[in-house]
Amino acid sequence: MLHIVACIKQVPDTKIIKMNPKTNTMDRRTAPAILNPYDAHAVEEAVRIRNRYGGTVSVVTMGPPPAVKAIKKCIEIGADEGYLITDRRFAGADTLATSYAVTKAIEKISKTNPVDLIICGKMSIDGDTGQVGPGIARRLDIPPLTSVNKVVEVNQEKGYAIVHRKFEDGHEVVQSTLPCLLSVEKTINEVPYSTFPNMLKAAKYEPYIWSVDDLEDVDIKQLGLKGSPTIVSKVWTPSKPEGGTIFEGNAKEQVEQLLSIILEKKELFTVKEES
Repeated sequence: MLHIVACIKQVPDTKIIKMNPKTNTMDRRTAPAILNPYDAHAVEEAVRIRNRYGGTVSVVTMGPPPAVKAIKKCIEIGADEGYLITDRRFAGADTLATSYAVTKAIEKISKTNPVDLIICGKMSIDGDTGQVGPGIARRLDIPPLTSVNKVVEVNQEKGYAIVHRKFEDGHEVVQSTLPCLLSVEKTINEVPYSTFPNMLKAAKYEPYIWSVDDLEDVDIKQLGLKGSPTIVSKVWTPSKPEGGTIFEGNAKEQVEQLLSIILEKKELFTVKEES
């Protein structure tokens, strides 16, 4: 039976979050925590593949205990099971340490139900690196397919998947062996409103919760801050661009003002020839 794992993350809503002027870091208390939008599309695609071919969709995430809320959102979308790995020893993890921890969780899940396909969002909106998905694939030694905007076929019996990968001027069609990892674009699908039965299921659902001690063959030195070579020296809010010129008066007067500015700019950038 086809088993798909979607890797997700709970993130602060970056449309609302503010920066701390003293520490130059994001003040996560100023914004609500939400399911990473790219990951919502990953879960939705996993559910669509399951509906086409049968099987099971599991979601896995690393985070603090409140990340259970993100898992419940995935159950609303249509996922079957959810796994949260949470432990203070995961704190401060960069993409390298995060991919290591999530890989260990997937390895444990695979022992009871082998994983055929892993789907991740292209990136998280609080980091924008797009590194965790490929990092998981590298650790599991499976093919990573990034920028996927269409899944054409998943054939578990013959052991392959066919997808479209997005490029600026088109796409390429790729066939990969299974298991493999897909990192998907937002354009891959539309996430519909949750059905009432799924909402009821999500409200009652309790995910599997694992600490570091529940995982197997874990190297503590590769977790959290100890396993994170990335150093962020400074984060700041970009300055707002200056406002443009507002033209006043009737249409003719506005055109004259515009022409005046254009002629002024032209004179600034015109190179005078020497006689």
